[in-house]
Amino acid sequence: MPTTRSRTPVRALARLAVAALLATGGALAVPTAASAASPYERGPAPTNAILEASRGPFATSSISVSSWSVTGFGGGVIYYPTSTAEGTFGAVAISPGYTATWSSLSWLGPRIASHGFVVIGIETNTLLDQPDSRGRQLLAALDYLTQRSSVRGRIDSSRLAVAGHSMGGGGSLEAAASRPSLQAAVPLAPWNLDKTWSEVRVPTLIIGGETDSIAPVATHSIPFYTSIPSSSEKAYLELNGANHFFPQTVNTPLAKQAVAWLKRFVDDDTRYEQFLCPGPSGSAIEEYRNTCPSA
Repeated sequence: MPTTRSRTPVRALARLAVAALLATGGALAVPTAASAASPYERGPAPTNAILEASRGPFATSSISVSSWSVTGFGGGVIYYPTSTAEGTFGAVAISPGYTATWSSLSWLGPRIASHGFVVIGIETNTLLDQPDSRGRQLLAALDYLTQRSSVRGRIDSSRLAVAGHSMGGGGSLEAAASRPSLQAAVPLAPWNLDKTWSEVRVPTLIIGGETDSIAPVATHSIPFYTSIPSSSEKAYLELNGANHFFPQTVNTPLAKQAVAWLKRFVDDDTRYEQFLCPGPSGSAIEEYRNTCPSA
């Protein structure tokens, strides 16, 4: 299945080169970072231990962004890898939910950044902003991050993603629908009155909670997932026994799957495909669906 931006020609050329070398009896060198399957691979080969740890392989730092210094959203916090030795990084904007502030999700900022992303956790213009407004604010935050922020030089502006909780999750669907050039979206317990997202082409991972009574999966996450065309990359993860507020405390199954999704589609890093297909299992997982295999 096609992703938003195809890099298949690069991989196809690499395969042809390997085939030609083998045909002539040549020796294959161990790939270096410069000759990796994707030029955007960052960090070591992934393992369960790396993805389940409280921090990934990159050291991070953070910068506060005041509301008066930006337009279109309410400020927030930027988290970024301190080293630039491996090149630029993809970026992710994350929105909190209805009446919530970024502090409700702040554990996700350094967690995701430590796997090789620049992350901006936003404050919204008001605590009562609806999903369409939060979607616009996520995009405004990405524009600020890539065009005006002090870390813009660390970011590859062609590799951007959105995420959010509750109305922020509904906002991430709005953002994905309005900006198809995004590389990934990760709605968490998303809430939205719009139940159909047939226009979404962005690779989207929806994570819901089995016992959510505010955005029940039967009327939110599952219809959202099923309405996204099967021609688009998509996955649905339902956490066993989780209520609406599962993203507001450290949650390893959430973090593991979200990072794997972002690495696979923002970084085009096929090393993470193993965590998406066939996908997670175990007592913490109620259900998992995916359009395996990914393109």
